[in-house]
Amino acid sequence: MSLEHGVMLMVWGTLVGLDLVSMPQAMIARPLVAGAVAGAMLGDLKIGLQLGVILELFQYDILPMGAVRYPEYGPATVAAVAAAHAAALALPLAETERQLGAVGLGVVVGLVTGLLGGISIHQMRRINTWAVRRCADALERGETNVIVRLHVWSILRDGARAALVTAVGLALAAGAGDLLVGGLPVRSAIVVAVVVTGAAVAAGASGTLRLVPRGADLRWFAAGLLGGAAGAWLR
Repeated sequence: MSLEHGVMLMVWGTLVGLDLVSMPQAMIARPLVAGAVAGAMLGDLKIGLQLGVILELFQYDILPMGAVRYPEYGPATVAAVAAAHAAALALPLAETERQLGAVGLGVVVGLVTGLLGGISIHQMRRINTWAVRRCADALERGETNVIVRLHVWSILRDGARAALVTAVGLALAAGAGDLLVGGLPVRSAIVVAVVVTGAAVAAGASGTLRLVPRGADLRWFAAGLLGGAAGAWLR
């Protein structure tokens, strides 16, 4: 990965991390969007969409609200695409097998980065809580400048956090290619791809069953799912 690509992915990953909660909340933090744009930056839109769909399934029923703890899959998807792109160039396999192996390695990097991102969000919340408590008296008095300063600093902290998570993810992506491709049998990389894809489908299915009401709605959903699968297979 060139320096130019690295800088572009750093900026994109930071914006994606900010979008999750702070601003502008334009849904670019969704893995499908984050992965597609990252893939386009690297000239590999296909692998960006593949990683985006898989990590989107992992994030499917996560709601980033309140005090809930969750992995952060936005910057993680950017790192996953970078790792998969690098692995696709390095794996000594045929085209289809190389693509599968690259996706598997990319998802592993993405899941690890997502967990680190979730930890960073929890720590940032603790820092923000400490900052609010320090200014409690001024906030009780309704001092506008204090409120604005708290918001601005919270956004800046979130930006710094997102940049750090993205940087760590890209560092993992840079090292994953050499480490895993050199130390992992090439067929094992394909097995990893199958396992993580199956896990993503299971996570998406589990989330769907929790969200779709029972009764007629569930039956219509099952009919639509089977019809869509049949149409895709016949095509």
